[in-house]
Formats: sequence, structure tokens, C-alpha cells
Amino acid sequence: MNILVAGAGGFIGHHLVERLKSEGHWVRGVDIKRPEFGDSVADEFVIADLRSFEGCLQAAYGMDDVYQLAADMGGIGYITSKHAALTRNNVLINSHMLEAARVSGVNRYFYTSSACVYPSFLQSVEDVAPLREDEAIPADPEKGYGWEKLFTEQLTAYYNEECGLDVRIVRFHNIYGPLGAYDGGKEKAPAAICRKVYMAEDGAEIEVWGDGEQTRSFCYIDDCIEGLRRIMESGYTKPINLGTEELITVNQLVDVVCDVAGKSLTRSHDLTKPQGVRGRNSDNTILNEIIGWQPETTIREGIGHTYRWIAGELAKRNGSVRRLP
Repeated sequence: MNILVAGAGGFIGHHLVERLKSEGHWVRGVDIKRPEFGDSVADEFVIADLRSFEGCLQAAYGMDDVYQLAADMGGIGYITSKHAALTRNNVLINSHMLEAARVSGVNRYFYTSSACVYPSFLQSVEDVAPLREDEAIPADPEKGYGWEKLFTEQLTAYYNEECGLDVRIVRFHNIYGPLGAYDGGKEKAPAAICRKVYMAEDGAEIEVWGDGEQTRSFCYIDDCIEGLRRIMESGYTKPINLGTEELITVNQLVDVVCDVAGKSLTRSHDLTKPQGVRGRNSDNTILNEIIGWQPETTIREGIGHTYRWIAGELAKRNGSVRRLP
């Protein structure tokens, strides 16, 4: 098939292009920038600003399937400091891409949402109950990014109901892995911690945002891509979680990274920094029912791959020959 990956210059999009090419599809990648780490293997890579309708029309033209991953996003520090700009950028991208897909006669449209759509009042304690898809309404999502994602889920559903667009809506739960940002302000917790641990001398101290007892589940990139492909082939048009059910604290995440790195470090806690909801976990009941599968990579295994990649990048940047664990 001819497939568009919008956001092909980003972390998940870059991995998805490689998967689709390995399956024999013709792939057009579109983004405002090229991938930061490595060249895209897309048959055609177009630099375009998808906030414009014209850019989205050009991107969707002649495509059978669209994977809409393009977004202005980043880690908790970024998304809590850019509410106005981020929301506006993403609403423009998503509304224009949906209409461009309709006008272009696209067969299937995949929208990548986020667990940030879930109500804050369901995520106020560390030992949080896994979040079910039907709990997004009544709405109380995270400010800015969460509201924008929930709005676009609704808009995507309307295009399905009223225009006959065959849609998929997936809610990511903290995707991480190699080829993702690890510094510069847009990195997420696993990558940021891997960077801090690598840079610290054995026995030193690293800073953790919050008290470290906030909980999350983290989904490795290979599982994310496998899930995307299975969900696209499922025919399921309602929102569906894509994440693991392996709940850990941020302090435990630090311990895992230290163990992978072979270091013993102490932690300082900055309670002034944003830390998001107190607890969040994925309920994979529907994922299991619909596609008979759920993410398989443990946090220890995934962090091992991620730490070694980030350590290698930092070593190259710093001209270091430090032996990697």
C-alpha cells in the first residue's frame, strides 16, 4: 500500500517508517524536520508544516493509509510550559489532516492520542487503578496537551460517524526507547534519567523531579510499533490503550537505570519541578480482547536497550571511549 507517516521526523514516526518499509509498503514521510538520529528510509520524505491545510493536502494525496503522529509535544517540563502554543499547533495539524484525508479519499486513518486525556481525579494517588478507555468522560484531562488530545479524539470519531472515514484511535502510555530525545527539554523521564545516570560519576548524586514516588507504566518502542500495526489491522474504531501494566515509581525507574549502568548513585528531589499526575497505569483489557496481544518488553529489558543507546550517543558527542555496560 501507499502509506503516509505524518510526524516521520519524530521518535515513534521514524521507527514506524522502518517497520512499514520492512513489510514492503511504499511510504511517504512528512514532518517539519528530518529525523534527528539517522536517515529516514521512507521512499519519499517531505519537509512540510502540517499546521497548514495545503501542507496536509499534499501529504495525504494518493495515500491508502495515514498514520497521524505529527505533534508539538515533549516531556512533562515542555508540555506544562507551552499550553497555548502547543494546543494551537496540534489542533491545526489534526483538524487539517483529518479533512485532507477525507478530501483525498484515504482508506484508513490512524490517530495517536495519549493517556493525558484521562481525568486527573482518577490519577491522584500512587497506587492507581489501571485506566479504562471508557473513563475519559466525564472529562478532566491534563491542561493543554490532554485537552487537545481529547478534543481530537472526538473530532476523529465524528469523521468516522459522519464521513465514513475508517479510523483508529490509540492512547499511548509513556513510549520510550532508542532514537528518542534525551536532552534539550523535550525528553521524557526514562531518557532524562538515562542521561543523568550516564553523566554522573559512580557514587555521585542526581536530581529527580518531585519526590520520586509518582508512578507510571512505560512502553518500549518495539512494542509500541507492534501494537500500532496490530491495531490498524483490527478494524476497531474506538479509543484503545497502548501501554504496559507494569507500574513503577520514578525512584524505582532510577534504580533500574543505575543497575543497568552498574552505578550506585544518590538522589536529590526538586519538589518545585513539574511531575504530572500522581499515578497512571494502563488497563489492557480491550487491547487483549481486540488484538489478542499486549506489550511484552519488561522495563529492565527496555531500559537496557535505551541506556546503551543514549550512552553511546553521549560518548560520541563528548569524544569519550568509556566502556558501555
